Amino acid sequence: MPRGRTPVVAAVLLIVVGLVGLLGSFALTVDKFRLLENPTESLGCDVNPFVGCSPVINSWQASLFGFPNPIIGLVGFAAPVAVGLGLLAGARFARWFWVAFASGVSLAWVFITWLFTQTVFVIGALCPWCMLVWSVTIPLFWVFLTWGTARGVLVRPGRLQRAAAAFLPYSWVLPVLNYIVVATVIVVQFPLLLPTLLG
Repeated sequence: MPRGRTPVVAAVLLIVVGLVGLLGSFALTVDKFRLLENPTESLGCDVNPFVGCSPVINSWQASLFGFPNPIIGLVGFAAPVAVGLGLLAGARFARWFWVAFASGVSLAWVFITWLFTQTVFVIGALCPWCMLVWSVTIPLFWVFLTWGTARGVLVRPGRLQRAAAAFLPYSWVLPVLNYIVVATVIVVQFPLLLPTLLG
């Protein structure tokens, strides 16, 4: 990373996103154990026919690699917390480290996007804890990649870096657009969701 002042905003974003992601992953892991002990138990996040964790947690998609997906989150979300704390402490990471970290973040975004499509179009239920994990992975992906490119930790100095640096103050637009797409798909796919929640 180029020498300069500590990137406090980026560090805080990484820490907050990581902690919230850990919270969601931990809650999902606990709920998975509860359902293993008592498959008929109703979870606290089972709100109505449209919003509930149980249908999602019990699906094959929730254990894509042969073990509960939240375990990936428990391991994965520790990374941004560690990186954020390292940045606040003045650590400087090599380019290969940032590229590896960006690759992990990108895979996380691809994975939660796939899980989102499975949840909405196949399983037919919205899991609140899952949505919490989605909600923090989205800004982690878009904002971090923009920041990393702008700071020159992901690419070498050049036109792309300058463009990213100019766009960095507006990088919040990308996760907002992502949120809008997610919300629109949910509203279209679950037309009775809002009347049920507001009724």
